[in-house]
Amino acid sequence: MAKKYKNKINKIRSFALALIFIGFVIMYGAIFFRENQILVLIFMTLGLLCIIGSTVVYGWIGLLSTRAVQVVCPNCNRHTKVLGRVDMCMYCNEPLTLDPSLEGKDFDESYNRGKK
Repeated sequence: MAKKYKNKINKIRSFALALIFIGFVIMYGAIFFRENQILVLIFMTLGLLCIIGSTVVYGWIGLLSTRAVQVVCPNCNRHTKVLGRVDMCMYCNEPLTLDPSLEGKDFDESYNRGKK
């Protein structure tokens, strides 16, 4: 089964959202250690760090998103943002490229990596 590709911006946003939920789960884990204040403090601090990390990731992807090239998807005719040489449409997962030398080639995320 082939790997399902997703738009890079949406991947990073999903990661940031997951960090928030992970932080809350870690904080709720402190309930099991109510008797030991040190463990409660550790769990609460780790949860808070996850949530702060999520805020940093959301800020970073917001800044990155403002620099992304906005194009019209040829498949769904909606505006989407492209990061790197190849990316997917945010809405219909159509492979998109800004590099004319990659036109017609199979989609591969390795095209975004530097030349070796």
